[in-house]
Amino acid sequence: MNTPPSAPQKVLGLWRRFSAALDLLQPAAALAARLYLAQVFFLSGLTKLRDWDTTLALFTDEYRVPLLPPAVAAIAGTAGELVLPMLLVLGLAGRFSALGLFVVNAVAVISLSEIAPAALQQHVFWGALLAGLAIYGGGPWSMDRWLAPLLQRACRTP
Repeated sequence: MNTPPSAPQKVLGLWRRFSAALDLLQPAAALAARLYLAQVFFLSGLTKLRDWDTTLALFTDEYRVPLLPPAVAAIAGTAGELVLPMLLVLGLAGRFSALGLFVVNAVAVISLSEIAPAALQQHVFWGALLAGLAIYGGGPWSMDRWLAPLLQRACRTP
């Protein structure tokens, strides 16, 4: 004779179904985060590239990047903002690109002498998303995930 499930068992069953549904959303959430962050940083890189004289002036006068001459910092920052987002979109070297953009983001905050609270909040949000992608990876809908088995097979000793 089957006894009906108790209230805690019903709640636990409902929670398991809810969690399973959320698990199904993880690949889409990782892709959405990658696309959002890539757009933010890529557009910033394009802005720097469009007016290089202003970019150099900003890195000379306003952005105080530690340890790097302004021209080198401008080139490195712009290159990072253009190349790393493309890798992030593809999910190719996703953790590397997320960490690289995390550094670009952190240096941007550190090197500004003054930053508005709303802008700081945006950088914190971007940093949190980038940290999540670096820690958890780009998700199943990434080239890293598809290439990993091929690389493992190629690296096996005969």
